[in-house]
Amino acid sequence: MTPATKPDLRVRIGSLELRNPVLVASGIIGYGREYERLVNLGAIGGIVTKTVTLRPRAGNPPPRVVETAAGMLNSIGIENPGLEGYHAVKVPILRDLPCARIVSVEGEDVAEFCELVRGVDASGVADAIEVNISCPNVGPHGMRYSTDAGNARDVMTAIRPLTRLPLIAKLTPNVTRIAEIAEACADHGADAVSLVNTFVGMAVDSRTRKPILGTVLGGLSGPAIKPLALAKVWEVVQAVDIPVVGMGGIAKPADALEFLLAGCVAVEIGTAMFADPGLPESCVAGIADYVRGMREHSVDAVIGAMIVPEGRGVIRAGKAQRENARATRAASGGSS
Repeated sequence: MTPATKPDLRVRIGSLELRNPVLVASGIIGYGREYERLVNLGAIGGIVTKTVTLRPRAGNPPPRVVETAAGMLNSIGIENPGLEGYHAVKVPILRDLPCARIVSVEGEDVAEFCELVRGVDASGVADAIEVNISCPNVGPHGMRYSTDAGNARDVMTAIRPLTRLPLIAKLTPNVTRIAEIAEACADHGADAVSLVNTFVGMAVDSRTRKPILGTVLGGLSGPAIKPLALAKVWEVVQAVDIPVVGMGGIAKPADALEFLLAGCVAVEIGTAMFADPGLPESCVAGIADYVRGMREHSVDAVIGAMIVPEGRGVIRAGKAQRENARATRAASGGSS
C-alpha cells in the first residue's frame, strides 16, 4: 500500500454501512443542526441523535452540569420534544443530514419502547435505532432494563418484530457483569450493543454542604472513564458475536484506536467535543493514518487487532466484523 492510497474505512452495523467508524454520541450535537458550522458531518460515519422519549421532557432541575478533574458530571434528564415533536420538528432536520442517522429512544416501560420504535421507524429518516436502556438521569426506570438481563431480554424481544432497522442496545457500566446484559440483548434481536453510558457519580460543595447537581447524582463522562470503559468493552467483546460500538473518554484519535483494537466496530465521540468540536474528523484522519502505517488497505485490519496474551481472552466481535466486511465487499466486487 502506498502512502497516498486512501484506505477503506467502511464498517457495518447489521444492514447499515457507515463510511467510517466514527460517530457522535447521543446528546452531544442534538439532531445535527446545532453543530453544522463546527462539524463537517459529511466527513464522519454518522450521529446518534439526542434521545427521544414518548412524551416531551423538560429535563432535570439545575444545576445540571459539574466539571470534574478529568471530565464532567451531567444530569440533563433527556430534555426533548417527545415523539410528536420529533416528527414535527426534528425529522425535517435529519432528512438533510449528509451522514448516517441513528435515532436514540428511551421508554419508561416496554410498551413505550414499542411505541417509540414504531414511531421512529415510520418517520423514514432513521438508518438505525439506538435503544437507550441505560440513562442514569431519568429516575428509577432509566437503568431498569440494562441492569437486569431478564428486563433487557423483554425489551429487545418486544421491539425486534417492529422494525427492520438495525437495533443497537446501549448499555450501562453500572453493573457487575455487563456481558450478561449484552448476551441477553444479542440473543433477543439486537444487531449491536453500544457501551458505555455514563458512570453514576456525585459532587458535593463543601462550603454549603450540599450536593452540586440538582438531582444529587449524575453521570460521569470524559477522560477519567476511558480505562473503565475499555475494560467493559473488552468483557463484552469476548461474550458476543454481534458488533460492539465503544465510547467513554475518547479525547484524541489514539483513544478511538484503542477501542477499535480491543474489538469495537465503531466508536462514539462525546464529552471531549465540548472542548474540541473537530475531534470526530481528527479521529477519522487518525484512523486512516494508522491503517496506512500498518500498510493495510482497510480498517478491518485494525478492528480486534490487539495482541492478547495467551489465555487472557479472545476477540470474538472483531473477528465476526472482519468476516462480515470481507463477505460484503466480495459480494460488491470490492477489495478487503
